[in-house]
Amino acid sequence: MITAGIDAGAATTKVLLLKDREILGYRVAGTAFDFLTAAGTMLDELLADRGLGRQDVGAVYATGYGRNAISFADRSISEITAHARGVSLLFPDVRGIIDVGGQDSKVIVVEDGRVTDFLMNDKCAAGTGKFLEYTAKALEVPITDLGGLALASDHPAGITSMCTVFAESEVISLRAKGIRKEDIAAGLIGSIAQRVGVMAKRMGLRDHIAFVGGVAKNAGMRAALEKELGVALVVPFEPQITGALGAAIAAQTGCGTATGDRQ
Repeated sequence: MITAGIDAGAATTKVLLLKDREILGYRVAGTAFDFLTAAGTMLDELLADRGLGRQDVGAVYATGYGRNAISFADRSISEITAHARGVSLLFPDVRGIIDVGGQDSKVIVVEDGRVTDFLMNDKCAAGTGKFLEYTAKALEVPITDLGGLALASDHPAGITSMCTVFAESEVISLRAKGIRKEDIAAGLIGSIAQRVGVMAKRMGLRDHIAFVGGVAKNAGMRAALEKELGVALVVPFEPQITGALGAAIAAQTGCGTATGDRQ
């Protein structure tokens, strides 16, 4: 049975095809204002690449920030459950998940692939990819370069504010004082790692932790989190697709909220 999972995130949309437990393919693209059109186009392109059509898909499940906008999905599933299912397929022994996305960060406790507890920061940009995006602009460097800069630092700058607006001003002030970009980048990433680390420790995560979401591609962030937590993190080959993978898995087992029942 072929199923599709769609993770309509605030920053990126992810679409994945699954046949039994094998990933047939996936797409990741920036999220536009029209979640429905973006997801539909990506799904059709993914299917066409494999000589398939929507009639070949047994079920489509949606998750993520914009899941309620995906009207052609059969059902929806929460982001928390989706990430737990997706990560557990890739790493069966995982006990915890740290997901740092564009607009929120989540810490999920997992036991045998099921969520037992979670903590989410979705009220403030601090500890999210958006924080890194804004502060990278203040540093005048591409966000993709931020992790490499941080890894090259010997003396991370002290960042006292986790408010995005104040942190931008602090970055500008540090640059005016002649502080190296590498040290500022390390300070910024370290401040996020500390904030997310507090969440992880509060949830009791100690080992077998997976790091997912777009920010997991940042090598500097991974290193900072590992230092903060004192453990090695496992990162999927594509850390942005675990939500879509989990939705596709749920589509094969038939759990979720019917489209017409969504709130």
